[in-house]
Amino acid sequence: MKNITLLLFILAALPGRALAQTAVIESGSHGIDPRVSAAVFQVLDEYMTTFNAKDLKGWEDTYQFPHYRLAGGKMSVLERAGLRDSVKVFGELQKQGWDHSQWDHRNIVQASADKVHVDTRFSRFRADGSLIGHYESLYILTKENGRWGVKFRSSYAE
Repeated sequence: MKNITLLLFILAALPGRALAQTAVIESGSHGIDPRVSAAVFQVLDEYMTTFNAKDLKGWEDTYQFPHYRLAGGKMSVLERAGLRDSVKVFGELQKQGWDHSQWDHRNIVQASADKVHVDTRFSRFRADGSLIGHYESLYILTKENGRWGVKFRSSYAE
């Protein structure tokens, strides 16, 4: 009995408790690789720049397809670029007085080498600089075929 107790004591003291643990896979982390965050913020900067320029093609170039958006209680799926009309996309916002938007914050909350969750808030403004509103959102960016892009947006904006 002493030998078994001694053996169990020795095994428990091994680095990492080799026999007591199984392999753990960590997918997604709160520790963010600075190269990943730089690439993600670059995409989000381009996303906002092209949106404000009302450049639909450039804006869609920041997406991954299929592209998903959950807003107003409805999920929409854009299967590929070029399926929308620029006048319709930006015209509705302009009818509400929208001139431009800006990021208020962008916080990466979880990341891996090929997927990032970003807590965002953006604001919409009229041409005179007056505020239309603030909108909380969650953006999910993915790296596909060597390129980062916005795959999914869940927004409280209409």
